[in-house]
Amino acid sequence: MRFATLALLTSVLATPVLAADLDYGVLRGSDDDYLPPAPVVDWSGFYVGGHGGYSSAALGFGNAFQSIVANALRYTAAEEEMKASQFLAARGIHASGTSYGVYAGVNYQFDDVVVGLEADYTYFGKTGAAFDQITRVMTTANGYRNTVALAGEASTEIEDYGTIRGRIGYGFGNFLPFVTGGLAVGRAVVNDTVAIQNYAYDEAAYKANQTGGPTTYVNHFGYQIFDQKSPPGSIPDYPTVHGITKKVTVTGVALGGGLEYAITPNFLLRGEYQYVLFNDFQGHKAELNTVRGGAAIKF
Repeated sequence: MRFATLALLTSVLATPVLAADLDYGVLRGSDDDYLPPAPVVDWSGFYVGGHGGYSSAALGFGNAFQSIVANALRYTAAEEEMKASQFLAARGIHASGTSYGVYAGVNYQFDDVVVGLEADYTYFGKTGAAFDQITRVMTTANGYRNTVALAGEASTEIEDYGTIRGRIGYGFGNFLPFVTGGLAVGRAVVNDTVAIQNYAYDEAAYKANQTGGPTTYVNHFGYQIFDQKSPPGSIPDYPTVHGITKKVTVTGVALGGGLEYAITPNFLLRGEYQYVLFNDFQGHKAELNTVRGGAAIKF
């Protein structure tokens, strides 16, 4: 009886312990159902990275030659009456190629809204050039048959530029679409040259000689060989070349937008479009359109 009672008590006491060791995986579900949720990205903080892409620059030369011609022909009938400085008008062109640089900024997050400040530097180093030429003939008030021949070439090189911009975006998990806008400052090299010929002869004296009367001396200027009997067939002087080459600092505005993706809370990728419009400089114009990608580390 004692042995039977002892065996019964031992069986009852051991049962809960054995039951606790059983694994009913089917009833509890798999361990995958209990994985911790993905961490929420905190966009706040300082970041630094690099970018690379493709830029297209639209370059204009509307007034590039005006001051050069006006100075070369000042106090002459060619400028005062004929307005020779307004003759040349080189057409705008495009220069394009790869661009690259670095950027850095800081973000502040308010719920899902992210605001920040970003600065970047971009190296471009592309040049565009345009050419124009024209010849105009006019009898001016002094009675001279005046000829002006101009041939101008203008070029602009956008070396590099930087921007400082405000940013605002909206976080969707690991994605951050954003827009941006601010100021741009760049360095450019302008090179403008004009070859100028200005020659004239006394038209009244020339016509008088065609009547068969006494020969009248035909006053003239700007010729290396002048034919008194046939001034239109004379040979004008070689053109004189005037120009400037100058490195200038240019300013303007920068606008853009893009999408940022957080691979991890501290490693960010982005795709971005940026538009930069510079103020006119030395009679030149420039605007840039850039599509680029980048990667950054957030601290």
